[in-house]
Amino acid sequence: MKVEDFTRRLEKIAGWDAEITTYRIGDTWHCHVDNVSPGATVARADGETREAAEREALTKADARLGATRRAKG
Repeated sequence: MKVEDFTRRLEKIAGWDAEITTYRIGDTWHCHVDNVSPGATVARADGETREAAEREALTKADARLGATRRAKG
């Protein structure tokens, strides 16, 4: 199977820069959210549609990044 309909975009989530990557393998959509620096995975989700996969991953990412404290510097 091969990756199809690959997209990547940058967004702010809970005040953090995040990269959202979405793609389809077969009939399943996959979404991966990472914080841009250092690029650590924040959330992943799968779904029957692009919208479902992104909605679930972004909901998880918003909760996780919203609970993350920022260092004062």
